[in-house]
Amino acid sequence: MAENRARVLIIGGGSVGIMAAYALYAGGNADVTVVMRSNFAQVEKTGISIDSIDHGHDIKGWRPDTILDSVPDVVREKLPLFDFVVVTTKNIPDVSPTAEEIVTPAIVNEKTVIVLLQNGLNIEKPMIRRFPSNPILSSVSYISATQLSHGKILHTDPDYQRIGPFSSSLVSPEVAEDAARRYLTVYNPHNALNVVFDDNVTRTRWSKLVYNASYNSVAAILRMDTARMRMSQHIIDDLIRPIMLEVIAAANACGITDLPKDLPDRAIRADSTDTGFRPSMCQDADNGNLMEIEYIVGEPLREGQSRGVQMPALKTIYYLLKGLQLHAKEARGMWEPKFCSNNPYK
Repeated sequence: MAENRARVLIIGGGSVGIMAAYALYAGGNADVTVVMRSNFAQVEKTGISIDSIDHGHDIKGWRPDTILDSVPDVVREKLPLFDFVVVTTKNIPDVSPTAEEIVTPAIVNEKTVIVLLQNGLNIEKPMIRRFPSNPILSSVSYISATQLSHGKILHTDPDYQRIGPFSSSLVSPEVAEDAARRYLTVYNPHNALNVVFDDNVTRTRWSKLVYNASYNSVAAILRMDTARMRMSQHIIDDLIRPIMLEVIAAANACGITDLPKDLPDRAIRADSTDTGFRPSMCQDADNGNLMEIEYIVGEPLREGQSRGVQMPALKTIYYLLKGLQLHAKEARGMWEPKFCSNNPYK
């Protein structure tokens, strides 16, 4: 490894994590380690096959510099520190281990830069509480990539990310911005990708929530692709658009007042109508998996309601999703159907 290459650890070997790893590899400025779980054995044996709109359609047997099946403990194992730890796992704070618990062994206080390549609002808060002296970066990604099977990736929409620092009281704005710009020189050194610095990551996250809080959540409940929702018309008029407008009202109440007026119409029409696209939360519901409902739906709801914004559509959707989440938890032995002593409905 060349001495000037950054050491990057990616936690999460799904499609987004693998495409981030490959982009870092292609940039040539990083030594890349990826933590995988379900696909570890297959990737260790045969490598990764990638069909990518950005990097080529016939990539066979590729491997990061290192693959692991668990997060390394840099202190206990006496490893060189990772310059950047990129978190691409699903972010489900109502289930342990949480994201901040997962990354802890790999973090060196004051030195490691943590990059949250995850969806949702307020995802930085528990990380800042756990690592107050570390720069924590936001990466909002609009990439479309699917892991067709273990180690086989189809990447159909270009890598499009907006990266910038989250605000933290113990990390100066100058240090945080420098960390973000250093990460960009590692991830996109030749400007070959649409991956750029973002000086207002909170606005960008609210903007993406207009789609995610509406389409993701309604699709999960109805088990319906976005094209069929649009074909129905009433699902858009009576669910999707009202949720989008509630999210925008919550953003406005939080000081984000410059979102484009045509954002709902653009978000409604964002997906192709000939693919039957099912958003990620719907895919999780289809497979009985846990869903990322707290940061994608719960947080914008709480932020808006705490400022007096009426959000009846999103509130109803949120509690329906919590019911679906309970099914998934029970199936995994995470919730036992019994009455607690203080339950008034016993």
